[in-house]
Amino acid sequence: MNFKACAVIPVYNQHACLVQIAARLRACDLACIFVDDGSNATTKTVLSNLACSGAGMECLTLPGNQGKGAAVLAGLERAAQRGYSHALQVDADGQHDLDDVPALLRLAETHFEKLISGLPVFDNSAPRVRFYGRYLTHILVWIETLSLRLRDSMCGFRVYPLAATLALAHSVKLGRRMQFDSEVMVRLDWRGVESVFLPTRVRYPADGVSHFRYFTDNLHMGWMHLRLFLGMLPRIPMLLRRKFARHRARHWAQLPERGSVLGIRILGAVYARCGRRASHLLLMPVVFYFLITHPLARRASRQFLTAVQPYTHALATRDARPTWRNSFRHFWRFAVANLDMLVAWRRPGQVTVHFPARDQLVTAVNRGQGVLLISAHLGNLEVTRALATRERGLKVNALVYTRHAYKSNTVLDEVSEAYNLRLIQVQELGPDTAVMLREKVAAGELVAIVGDRTPVSAASPVVQADFLGQPAPFAVGPYVLAHVLECPVYLFFCIAEGDGYTIHLEPFAERIHLPRRGSEAALQAWAGRYAARLADYAARFPLQWYNFYDFWADRGPAATRLRGIHHSKMDIHGQGSQTLA
Repeated sequence: MNFKACAVIPVYNQHACLVQIAARLRACDLACIFVDDGSNATTKTVLSNLACSGAGMECLTLPGNQGKGAAVLAGLERAAQRGYSHALQVDADGQHDLDDVPALLRLAETHFEKLISGLPVFDNSAPRVRFYGRYLTHILVWIETLSLRLRDSMCGFRVYPLAATLALAHSVKLGRRMQFDSEVMVRLDWRGVESVFLPTRVRYPADGVSHFRYFTDNLHMGWMHLRLFLGMLPRIPMLLRRKFARHRARHWAQLPERGSVLGIRILGAVYARCGRRASHLLLMPVVFYFLITHPLARRASRQFLTAVQPYTHALATRDARPTWRNSFRHFWRFAVANLDMLVAWRRPGQVTVHFPARDQLVTAVNRGQGVLLISAHLGNLEVTRALATRERGLKVNALVYTRHAYKSNTVLDEVSEAYNLRLIQVQELGPDTAVMLREKVAAGELVAIVGDRTPVSAASPVVQADFLGQPAPFAVGPYVLAHVLECPVYLFFCIAEGDGYTIHLEPFAERIHLPRRGSEAALQAWAGRYAARLADYAARFPLQWYNFYDFWADRGPAATRLRGIHHSKMDIHGQGSQTLA
């Protein structure tokens, strides 16, 4: 079935933003179905004018106010009758950032059978009681699904797969009012329809109209959660089987982020007020908790330590046997790295960084041309990037994918205005971005990318290279990018050593050229060379390897074998914030 989407907007006495919303959605080439849920005369007039304007506008009128859920379902039914495969739900109160509509639709087209939902990033206009009240719903939903996959079930900015959603609505009586958003997501999840989340800004306009009735709607929500809890009980065996199956086959970008924004803020505040030692004391039980409750990461730690152990003996590295003690040390080192990352962005002077090869990098840049830095999830790159924003003469552009790590990125964005500076969010690197990066390199700027994770896009090629004695998938994006940029390439790692961090820099290639004939063999060779150097650093610093998943059997959507490379289009993968996944 072909992807074809429209927009469904439930409306109840919310006329102020309707014309603007309609214009923005039409600019995205979306037909709009407005559902009048018993609105007042003023709103009816605005809706009538929109419907009469043509341009794909339609207005359904319900007999009296039936509730948000009923309005959304009526709109979804109408969308299906008109032959659409998906429907974008947009609330009519002006809270949603419609700049994210294209990204939501791209995700829906890529994940055809999944529910695509916004993941709210609130600004200061959000009422505190609502912001913290959402966490109670999050906890209840996590209990009802026996997982943390549903990161936010209350956002009314989402794309529904119509076939699965209407099949559910025809077989189960869904809540017709404010409880609809959460209930439909949980019940779809029970049926195997996964949800994919996209961070999106949410604001509360000063003149916004809210129809949430605290007593009545909270009563409806409580009754819904009771029914969902009782419905979860007989589904426990199925949910557990599915949970374990997902853990065996999960791609790194699909793994849920652990922890909470509030917890990260508390740790940062303790460090700022009480110092490093006090924050480490607070961190200790947190690390124990994650070690016990995160079996996937625990198994991945032991798997990596098992693979790296023979190589650590050859280098006389400190004991890294696959034991519970060393897995705790592995988790601990990662937690400290995240804390140091936060401190480096907030107070860079409190983190000591040694850069023996700084003059080498500055000399390369002073030639008038920038360089490409290839790194990995080994050590703490965010410490380096934090300091680089204050280093004269060095401009670092980091190519990242951080949608799977919004909690850490939310806090980092709060503590430093420079965090998002030169942070280039990408999933697939096309010609326009490549041209922009060439201009930056020509101006003497640096471009940084990681090479140790497979791409997010299912169409992106990978090659197999030996890593610690076993074949592992590696992306080709860094080497295709190097070919396009035509600049020197360096390997770059920021490793915790002694009283701080040491930046390791080593030349990788003066230029990387991929011939049109034999490009596959060339890419295989470059990936193999990178894997060999990565293995050497991993053996020297095993507890600073932060890929907490099955690295060798990364069976996610990016496990496509290499089938030819087009230099005009390159897929890359993200550095992101190093969150425990």
